[in-house]
Amino acid sequence: MSTRVMLDGNGAASEGLRLAKVRVISAYPITPQSPISEKLADFVVQGKLDAKYIRVESEHSAMCCAIGAQLTGVRAGTATSSVGLALMHEVLGVAAGCRVPIVMPVVNRSLVSPWSLWCDHQDAMAERDGGWMQLYAESAQEVLDLILIAYRTAEDARVQLPAMVCLDGFFLSHMSDAVYVPDQATVDAYLPPYVCHNFHLDPGDPVFINNLTPTVDYTEMRYQQAVAFRQAPEVLMEAMADFKKVFGRDYSMIEAYQCDDAEAVIVTLGSMSGTAKYTVDQLRAQGKKVGVLKITSYRPFPAGQIKQALAKVAVVGVMDRSPGYGAQVAPVATEVRAVLGGKPVQGFIAGLGGRDISPATFTKAFEKLLSQEITADVDWVDVKENALTIREVK
Repeated sequence: MSTRVMLDGNGAASEGLRLAKVRVISAYPITPQSPISEKLADFVVQGKLDAKYIRVESEHSAMCCAIGAQLTGVRAGTATSSVGLALMHEVLGVAAGCRVPIVMPVVNRSLVSPWSLWCDHQDAMAERDGGWMQLYAESAQEVLDLILIAYRTAEDARVQLPAMVCLDGFFLSHMSDAVYVPDQATVDAYLPPYVCHNFHLDPGDPVFINNLTPTVDYTEMRYQQAVAFRQAPEVLMEAMADFKKVFGRDYSMIEAYQCDDAEAVIVTLGSMSGTAKYTVDQLRAQGKKVGVLKITSYRPFPAGQIKQALAKVAVVGVMDRSPGYGAQVAPVATEVRAVLGGKPVQGFIAGLGGRDISPATFTKAFEKLLSQEITADVDWVDVKENALTIREVK
């Protein structure tokens, strides 16, 4: 039984953590994530969540606390955004290397400088190779659902990796939508109590964690993480299939929209995917065969599935919300190009610092693809003509 209520993305994330029955919450607020910490505090005070709520002095401490708590054998929860995620960087590696399956909502926000409070994907992309799984939500419903799916996957004995559930700042975090919130008994049947398959902290049997590791063992420990990532897609797809059986909503590592006969497809992440689908509908009405391929699981990266979905598409574009400085194209486009070999793949960059990726932006990108005007360099598709004079740099 589910109840349909109005929730924004932060509210959906809070409900996801409540339904997962986290037992320890380490909270440090940062815009636009703060409402998650506030809502979880309300749940604890109201008796809706039986958890220890710990206010810490920084995001670094929040992740340290979550790792320590989960190593005692309980689920721990925290959330962050932008420079808060960057401040966690050191201990994100501890969680990944110690195989602590924490699930953390990351409310995507730009990194400095220039300073910004608004959305893009630079924060999560800066952590993409650090050993955390990364799932991206298109809607508030997906935020809640993906948190449950992420716990189910992360805690599986074949995986034992931490996971970020990424939601776009303000576009999802602060926009209300009708969300199905399942009852606790149904969630309990899907997500059983946490069982620690790894080492754990026990005062009666003290151990070191994250101790100095000599070269004779270091590579092998990293290889263990690589094997876990290799096994993660199968577990993730199992978790998504079981989720559909229990809750009726269908998820997959990628979602192809109008791709079967498409001549041009744009690959997306996160909330921009809804705008891209709307644009496809508008262009289809004009007789233009276009489609969208949404990536839900960026880590593990579904290379084989992307290759299969785009096998018959003549030309592909990738809309990145992160610049990927110094690379030929931005992060997602780089990997899609590698998957598709010699097929033309146009990299686009848009939506930095909270700028809306509008239907006009997608239309401009689709028109470039349909005209076959592919260039090797990335196309900053929404940049202003006076970009080089708007701020003087000497």
